[in-house]
Amino acid sequence: MKIFLVDDDPFFAEMLKYYLQLNPDYDVHICNTGKECLSALYQAPDIICIDFGLPDLQGDELFTQIKSLYPDLPIIVISGQENIEVAVNFLKLGAKDYIVKNEHTKELLWNSIIRVKETISLKQEVEDLKDELGTKYAFEKTIIGQSESIKKIFSKINKALQSNINVSITGETGTGKEVVAKAIHYNSARKNKPFIAVNMAAIPKELVESEFFGHEKGAFTGASERASGKFEQANGGTIFLDEIAELDLNIQSKLLRALQEREITRVGGSQKIKLDVRVITATHKDLANEVKAGTFREDLYYRIIGLPIEIPPLRDREQDTLILARHFIELFAKENKSKPLVLSNEAKKKLLSYGFPGNVRELKSVIDLACVMSDQAEIMAEDITFYNLEKKSENFLHGQKTLKEYTTDIIIHFLKKNNNDVIKTAKMLDIGKSTIYNLLQHIEKKNT
Repeated sequence: MKIFLVDDDPFFAEMLKYYLQLNPDYDVHICNTGKECLSALYQAPDIICIDFGLPDLQGDELFTQIKSLYPDLPIIVISGQENIEVAVNFLKLGAKDYIVKNEHTKELLWNSIIRVKETISLKQEVEDLKDELGTKYAFEKTIIGQSESIKKIFSKINKALQSNINVSITGETGTGKEVVAKAIHYNSARKNKPFIAVNMAAIPKELVESEFFGHEKGAFTGASERASGKFEQANGGTIFLDEIAELDLNIQSKLLRALQEREITRVGGSQKIKLDVRVITATHKDLANEVKAGTFREDLYYRIIGLPIEIPPLRDREQDTLILARHFIELFAKENKSKPLVLSNEAKKKLLSYGFPGNVRELKSVIDLACVMSDQAEIMAEDITFYNLEKKSENFLHGQKTLKEYTTDIIIHFLKKNNNDVIKTAKMLDIGKSTIYNLLQHIEKKNT
C-alpha cells in the first residue's frame, strides 16, 4: 500500500514514516509541500495524509484539488488545530479521518490507515463479486444447449438486454425459468442493483400485499416494526415474480395500479414510494387461457406480458439432453473433488429414450444419483434411475379398455402435459382440434 505523507515538518514526517513502515506492506513517501504532492499523484497513492497548515496550500485547498482529480482517493487530515468546526468541515467534505497532532498521533494514524485499508479491501471484494456474478450468469454459460430452440432463447435474451421492457417467461416446471430471469438481470444495465425473486405459490394470499409493498408499524397484528416490501427492496433492479398465475385477483388489481403509477404505498402508510423496477414474470400455465377463464386480469396480462420467452421442455431440445448430462457430470465432479465420469453408449440411449417430465431439474437429479451409483469410470445404463412419478398414467395400456377409451386416455394425458393447450395437443397427436373439443364436451356431459 502506497501512502503519501504531506507535511512541511521534516522531523515529524520522518518520525511518522519510520513508524508506519514497521509494517512491511506500507510504502511511505514524504511530500513537503502541497504542490509537490499534486505533481506526484501520477504515482497512484492508495492513501494521502495531509497537514492542514502547509506553506504553499492550505489543507482545505489541497484537499479540494486532490478530490477534483481523484474523487475516491482516501484522505486523512493531520492538523495542529483542535478546532471542532474545522474537523467537521473536513469530514463533511469526505475526509476519512481528522487527527490532531499530539503524542498520540502516530497510534491514531496507524489505526486510521488500518480502517481505510479494510474499507478499500471490502470495496475491491464487492467489485470482484460483481464481476464474478457477471461471469456466472453469462447466459451462454448458464443456459446449456445447442438446439435451435435454445438459440432462439439466446436471441430473445439479447433483445431483452437492449431495453427495460418487462419480460414474461413460460415453460414447464423444471425448465429453468429463474435461470433465464437471472441471466437477463445480471447481463443488463441493472446488474449492480438487486435481483429479488418472489414465489407467488409459496406466500399465503393474506400476506401477499405486505410482502409486495411492505408495511408500517402497527398496520396489522404482529406488525411490530416497519418493513420494506419486495418491490421497495428491488428498486433500481429487477423483481422476479414466479408463478404469477397463482396471484389472487384482489392483489392483481393492486399490482396493476403499482405498475401503472410506478409507485407503491406500504400497508398502513400514506407515503408514496417511487419505483424504478424491471418486472420479470414466470408461470408454467398459459396466461392467455387464465384470462379467458377469468382467473387473471386482462389489463394486468397486457401490462406484464412485455417480451414473451417460452422455454421448451427438455424432450423437445434434440441432443441437449446429452450436453446437459455432461455438464452436470462435470459439475458433480467439481463439487465432490473427483474425476468426471463418462457416459456409456447404453446410458446415452437410456437418457434419450426418456421424456423427463421434470425437465432439466429432473435430469440433474438423475445424473447426480448416477455419479454416486457408478463403480467405475463410466456411467452404465443400470446406474441411471428414473423417478417415474407419472408411472400410473404412463402404464394405462395395461388395463382392459376399448379403443375409444384408450384414445380418450391418451388425449387427456397429453392435454395435462400441455397445460390444457388444445392447439398444441392436437398438433402433437396429429388430430383435429374439433376431436379434442368434442371429447371434452362429451366428458363434461357425462360428469353432469
